Amino acid sequence: MREYQELALGFVWEVGEEGANSGAVWRAVSERLGEGKSISRASVILFLNDMVDDGVLGFREATGKGGHHRVYVSKLDEKGYKKYILRTAIDSMMRDFPEETSEVIREYG
Repeated sequence: MREYQELALGFVWEVGEEGANSGAVWRAVSERLGEGKSISRASVILFLNDMVDDGVLGFREATGKGGHHRVYVSKLDEKGYKKYILRTAIDSMMRDFPEETSEVIREYG
């Protein structure tokens, strides 16, 4: 995961049920990236929408300045997200290398 992605998810988790629109997430990420680093708002929006598609985030529609926009909310907390990442990786490995993956999982068991 890229730093800005971690910061974006962290901010959405931080604001909780209130949620945050892409502008608020982008501003928080930009402030937290530190000196000399930047990220485009489009990159943040694409990442947030990918997380919606993956079921990590949800959203509700809101109206305001500029028309309709999404307010992103967390569907998974940090622990749930880590489990999601692990399941995704293991599913991929089981699909591509089932014998070897099963063997390694048994070794950890």
